[in-house]
Amino acid sequence: MSGSTGGLFTRKIRLLAYFENANGLSAGAPVTLDGVTIGNVIGVRILAHHEPDPVEVTIRVGAQFLPSLHTDSTAAIDQAGVLGDAFLNISSATAKGPIPADGTVLPVASVPGIPEVIRTSQETLTSANSVITKLGATMDTINHGKGTAALLMNDPQVARNLTRMIAQMETLTQQIASGKGTLGKLIADDQLYDRANSTIDKLNDIATRLQNGQGTAGKLIADDSLYQNLNTAVANTNILLAGINSGNGSLGRLARDPAFAQKVEESVTRLNDLLKGIDEGKGTLGQLVINRSLYDHADQTLQQGGDLVTAMRKDPKKYLTVHVKLF
Repeated sequence: MSGSTGGLFTRKIRLLAYFENANGLSAGAPVTLDGVTIGNVIGVRILAHHEPDPVEVTIRVGAQFLPSLHTDSTAAIDQAGVLGDAFLNISSATAKGPIPADGTVLPVASVPGIPEVIRTSQETLTSANSVITKLGATMDTINHGKGTAALLMNDPQVARNLTRMIAQMETLTQQIASGKGTLGKLIADDQLYDRANSTIDKLNDIATRLQNGQGTAGKLIADDSLYQNLNTAVANTNILLAGINSGNGSLGRLARDPAFAQKVEESVTRLNDLLKGIDEGKGTLGQLVINRSLYDHADQTLQQGGDLVTAMRKDPKKYLTVHVKLF
């Protein structure tokens, strides 16, 4: 610390600061501004009702140093070395307030004192000692061949397997880097990327066309008329079903009128019997279906009739001569 507090007749001002602990600071201790002595401590006392900072420190600094002091300059109790005397240091590094007046209370910066530093150091040493103890126990376990780490260090077979696995992984990595296999092509083959990019472009084009209502799928999405038509069809179906449930129309009577349903069932039964008889060759229709000769005779007769009509058209006198006899 260096500097001067000024002569005997230099004007001085009084400033205050309040601390939780004096940390060995006493009257007469120097006051510094960023390491330069600008005054001294003129009083240290405890105020009974000033918690949580009961220690009041009064300092006196020369007025010529006021331009470097501000109302938000911070005060802190420091030690001159590890075992040196305590002094009060003021810092204006970030201060921007006005110049303090006589009796101004400066804010306090939290600086750990020597006891706190020693206590923290002891805690750190204790933690480090605990870590060293655990590390020693771990090394003993490894040296006795216990655990996976011990096997890795002491078992040659495990080491060989690990070496083989690393070699296989290296080979696999080289194959992938050279474009071999599916993973290799995914990484090294630009054609796969181009195809994927082309596919994505096509999908985007399809999505655009769908949004614009193009194509059947697009109309399903964008055209409201399809929805309206479908809604109308559903409404008509509901009306039809309501009519059937009410007994309207043939379907309604069939669904609601037991007598009508019975008649329909009887008609269907008779039709089935008729078709069964035809299939069995009963009746003229049945013979026409299963009797080939009857079909051939009928076909021949029709053909002869057709030939006769043709001949009559060619020579009608031959077939239409009228003989008149008188008695």
